[in-house]
Amino acid sequence: MPSARDDHESGRPPGGAPSRPLAEALAAGTVLLDGGLSNQLEAQGCDLSDALWSARLLADGPAQIEAAHTAYVRAGAQVLITASYQASFEGFGRRGFGRAEAAGLFARSVELARRAAGAVDRDVWVAASVGPYGAVTADGAEYRGRYGLSVSELARFHRPRIEALAAAGPDLLALETVPDTDEAEALLGVARECGLPVWLSYTVAGGRTGAGQRLEEAFALAAGDAHVVAAGVNCCDPAEVAEAVRTAAAVTGKPVVAYPNSGERWDAGARAWTGAVTFDPGLARTWRGAGARLVGGCCRVGPATVAALAAQLGEGRDGRPGRA
Repeated sequence: MPSARDDHESGRPPGGAPSRPLAEALAAGTVLLDGGLSNQLEAQGCDLSDALWSARLLADGPAQIEAAHTAYVRAGAQVLITASYQASFEGFGRRGFGRAEAAGLFARSVELARRAAGAVDRDVWVAASVGPYGAVTADGAEYRGRYGLSVSELARFHRPRIEALAAAGPDLLALETVPDTDEAEALLGVARECGLPVWLSYTVAGGRTGAGQRLEEAFALAAGDAHVVAAGVNCCDPAEVAEAVRTAAAVTGKPVVAYPNSGERWDAGARAWTGAVTFDPGLARTWRGAGARLVGGCCRVGPATVAALAAQLGEGRDGRPGRA
């Protein structure tokens, strides 16, 4: 791990924090995201059958989470997404954790990613993952949305999660795998209260949000929000990405984030991925040409594929993908 002196000489503050905001890096070129955390944890031999999914390991196996993050950093990732996607105070409570203990686990998710970022002597940003309400129910509802909850009810659910993550000092929040505009509105409203920059990414199918709304309508929520540094899509079929990126760029005028899954589909009933892998790292150049500036992978996309993405995006010796 680099020393404090190494950090000083490289321009990075001690402790692995990046030397500049992510928004500045996006203005300069393409930034490489990591891949799926759960598949890397499974590759390391972890059991993720619990309803908390990878968030369980914040309590039971934090070293495994740090190792998974480190694998992505060493593959070239410049942004690490924390293991908090499926975490909630309610879920931790069902496992016997009190409010203070649960808040500590949210904070640990940020700390583990920050420690892994220190494995290399270059800027690595930490994005605190805020998954949708449907992720916490663990029944596949994150791909459908329309939970029967109002915007205010969704905001009330997400507020303590976002506050706990923001207090841990990430570089930004990843509001990800959002299935519908009601939840996007709730998440953006709560995130504005914390003052951190965010990216907003929807899960999409058939050129619409998971709930069936037009993407123009969905991305319009991010267009005038100064806290949103990027908007786009994640955990979708790679074939959906290019058109969604073009729409996001046109509607928001912001950098676009794009990190699809492997192309397989999640069967919530069987709790298994089915279908064929269709993720082609060569598509990253097309996505970048359409406006994507944050590019990576989601579920079932591992470190080897992230390394291939780095090569496709023209990564140089400094570990930074090139300009568009």
